Amino acid sequence: MKLEFEYGSRIITFNLIYRKRKTMSIEVEATGEVTVIAPVGTSTDDVIEKVKSRAGWIVSKQYESKFISDTKIKREAVSGESYMYLGRNYSLDIRVDEDTDNISVKLFQGKFVVNTYTKDEDLIKKAMENWYREKTLAKVKERVSYYSSYFNDKVTGVKVKEQKKRWASCTSKNELLFNWRCVMAPVFVLDYIVVHEMCHMEYKNHSKDFWNRVCNVMPDYEVRRAWLRNNGIKMDI
Repeated sequence: MKLEFEYGSRIITFNLIYRKRKTMSIEVEATGEVTVIAPVGTSTDDVIEKVKSRAGWIVSKQYESKFISDTKIKREAVSGESYMYLGRNYSLDIRVDEDTDNISVKLFQGKFVVNTYTKDEDLIKKAMENWYREKTLAKVKERVSYYSSYFNDKVTGVKVKEQKKRWASCTSKNELLFNWRCVMAPVFVLDYIVVHEMCHMEYKNHSKDFWNRVCNVMPDYEVRRAWLRNNGIKMDI
């Protein structure tokens, strides 16, 4: 359901979704789109009043989203270009080999070495993405195992997906889904993403209790979160 209201000289439109939950959440996606998830039975008038109270925050997040989309880094798949891994930049070394029929990627002597039969940038980027997916899955599983002792609830599964609008998510069954770009971040930031989602096993929202739980596990989470907010735009190919 789409609803809207006036805020100053602008109209704020949002998508309303009803779910079986106790609290209301407001999210501004990377596209600037606003989604509100409300408990079943909440009147639209109450929803609008709640969203109106956060209008200033919504507008600021939409401006932030616009800035990010306008300044998004676009990398080329050519030798000399830099790509991130665990917070560091490594240059790409493209090696064309006509005797091979596939594209392989490895991190070797401080470089991303790509052995390939083609210079097609789309195919090379796809190979890079597959490499990141493999590394993200392995690293995330390692960090989930490390932090599991902090939680009574158990993670039911870990998957790596294409998630353009978020870094990770937690399902109702406590399965954790991670953006394949996560392993581009330093380990201390990757740990924040992992802990954030593991806390969602207990709190399926971003309430005060949720953030208190994050702080309980990771007292300096705000520093890590700030790094992700300021540098996340660089984490792409």
